[in-house]
Order: sequence, then structure tokens, then C-alpha cells
Amino acid sequence: MAWLLLFSAGLVEILFALSLKYNEGFTRLWPSLATLVFGGGSFYLLVLAIKILPLGTAYAVWTGMGAVGVAIAGVILFKESADLYRLLSITLVIVGIIGLKLTDSQ
Repeated sequence: MAWLLLFSAGLVEILFALSLKYNEGFTRLWPSLATLVFGGGSFYLLVLAIKILPLGTAYAVWTGMGAVGVAIAGVILFKESADLYRLLSITLVIVGIIGLKLTDSQ
């Protein structure tokens, strides 16, 4: 259950970060509200997950999921670079997340 909470927190974190692109410095109402809801929701789910999972593991996975998700979304949605080094770097973060999951006893 804790890993499901953490995975959900990571997905909501991606939505939070993407909403930052659209709120234009909190000058647009609905994207700004989405930013606040997604940010709070992601943080809340993380707090629930760290009641069970080790803090270092949970935080690293949460931030890693956010970083990977936003990097991939940037390539797809915003036509950001998809060069070999960027994709390799994203892959390395994914490998790190998987490694943390595999070494956790929860």
C-alpha cells in the first residue's frame, strides 16, 4: 500500500510541475488552482507513504518520478530536446528508482 501511495504521489507531482508551465506566475486562475491542488495532493500522499517507507527512499523515488515524468512530458508536449544524452540521463534516473524499490524491504 505504501508503494501505491508513493507512486500516486509521483504521478500527482508530475501534474503539479506541468501546471506550473500554464499558470504563468500564478496570473491565471484555473491553472494556479490546479497547481495548488496538485502540489498539496502530491505532498499529502508523500507524507502518508513516509509513515511506512524509509524517508530517503520515498523522497528519492518521489523526486525521481517527478523529474522523469516532467522530462518526458517536456519532450512530448513542449518539443524539448530528445537527444541521446538526455534520454540516457532519464534512463539512469529510472534505473535508480527501480534500484531503490528492489532494495527496499517493504
